[in-house]
Amino acid sequence: MKGKFILFLIILSVMAGIVGYWYWQKNIYSKGLLRLEILGPSEVQLLEEVEWTVKYKNNGHITLEDAKLIFEYPEYSLVGEGGALREQIPLEDIYPGEEKSYQFRARLLGEENEVKKAKVLLSYRPKNLRAFYESETTLTTVIKHVLLSFELDLPSKLESGREINFSLNYFSSLDYPLSDLRVKLNYPSGFEFQESRPSGLDETEWELGGLNKAEGGRIEVKGRLSGELNEQKIFQASLGVWQKNDFVLLKETSRGVKIIKPLLSVFQRINGQEDYTANPGDWLHYEIFFRNMGEEPFRHLFLISKLSDDVFDLPTLRVESGQVNREEKSIIWDWRNVAQLQFLDRGEEGKVEFWLKLKEIEPGGFTKKNALLSNKVIISEIKEEFETKINSKLEFYQAGYFEDEVFGNQGPIPPKVGKATTYTIIWQMENCCNDVKNVKVKAVLPINVTLTGQIFPEDTRLTFDSDSREIIWEIGDLGDGQTPIMEPQSCAFQISLRPTPIQRGKTAQIIGEAQITGEDQWTEETVTSDMPAIDTSLPDDKTVKEQQGVVQ
Repeated sequence: MKGKFILFLIILSVMAGIVGYWYWQKNIYSKGLLRLEILGPSEVQLLEEVEWTVKYKNNGHITLEDAKLIFEYPEYSLVGEGGALREQIPLEDIYPGEEKSYQFRARLLGEENEVKKAKVLLSYRPKNLRAFYESETTLTTVIKHVLLSFELDLPSKLESGREINFSLNYFSSLDYPLSDLRVKLNYPSGFEFQESRPSGLDETEWELGGLNKAEGGRIEVKGRLSGELNEQKIFQASLGVWQKNDFVLLKETSRGVKIIKPLLSVFQRINGQEDYTANPGDWLHYEIFFRNMGEEPFRHLFLISKLSDDVFDLPTLRVESGQVNREEKSIIWDWRNVAQLQFLDRGEEGKVEFWLKLKEIEPGGFTKKNALLSNKVIISEIKEEFETKINSKLEFYQAGYFEDEVFGNQGPIPPKVGKATTYTIIWQMENCCNDVKNVKVKAVLPINVTLTGQIFPEDTRLTFDSDSREIIWEIGDLGDGQTPIMEPQSCAFQISLRPTPIQRGKTAQIIGEAQITGEDQWTEETVTSDMPAIDTSLPDDKTVKEQQGVVQ
């Protein structure tokens, strides 16, 4: 029994020794004996090249083996071509007292006062030990200066429902070029986007591409802002770059617009309509109204109207009580000639007017696609721009012939009662200047006129309803979205007239009035053109004399 007890004590002592040896081996080395540090600037400018120096020293008495240094650059750093944000360097054995350093370089991306953190890790195994140790440390650097100008330029106050034109200006003083730049705009509630210059990826984002030192630009936005009286509307803008599908913010700005009570209201009418759609060649009667919406009267006002000149026939301009500046394409009315401009009491309304013709569609005339009439009106501090869309013009011609080279007609001339005479009808159309859809021509054939079935070209989409007597040419859609002038299109078909006794001694109608219609894709209105009916006098056929059109 005593022997067994002694054996137990021996085994227990051996186990305690093993455990103690393992514990001693585990703790014989302290990772505090390896000094690891990062040296670098505490503040930098945006995209300034930063150099970090990583130093380490073995302050112990044991060689460190299987060492590996890992350096992690701050998020979104611009490392050299092909570089990664995590750099790993295998190290040789680190002997007692040995000290080394490594340098790492990159440029920092971020916004002003953003804190960027660099991190270094060093893993190793003390000689004769199986355990691995890891030391780490970090260094923070603040982007103190961002040498980018990025400002919103917009009015501080505006009347509700008014158009607002503002710009976003940017400029770089950085020594390093920027690429993949984007601008984002956040609009307040009540803002209705209309257009921008340049056009964006959508209504809120623009791609700027690259920007070198001393380069800049401007984004102009036009819209309409509505809100409650005294409400503050905040516009916010961000400038940044794309880094691996992430938007890295570099600069942001915001400005507020206060909604104020309207003081002056300005509106215009063209030919008596506030929402007028013009046609090439129209005579336009402009009336510009101004009304005092405030509590105090206005005195000694000037009103300026500035016109676009590419669609107006400016020599036709007629003005009452205003002065025309033909070089500036503008009209000025001052208080000396217009009583309401001299004194406009609260609630009172005044008016100025002028007359002007649009250019015709012709060489050297009006040929612009998706054209707008622009009238910029300035009175006091109020600036309004009124735009009026211009319809496309469908030109259509209807002509009738006996002598032609298309089909070759037959029958008596002059026509005779009960005898059939054939005629050729030619339809021709052309479109200027917008895209037009669902274009068709319609006309009605008299009861004693029939189609012979001769059509040219043969693939012309021509239909005829025997009940309504309506003949229809389905032309379809015109326009490719780019070219403003369309090539003429035409078709010809043959008809046969058999005069009745009641038509004896008179000319007989061979086709009724024709009308062409289409849906203008720019103005969203239906455009039309009409041509008169044709009778047997055939005014377009010079081989047929007038008396030869009288039925015998």
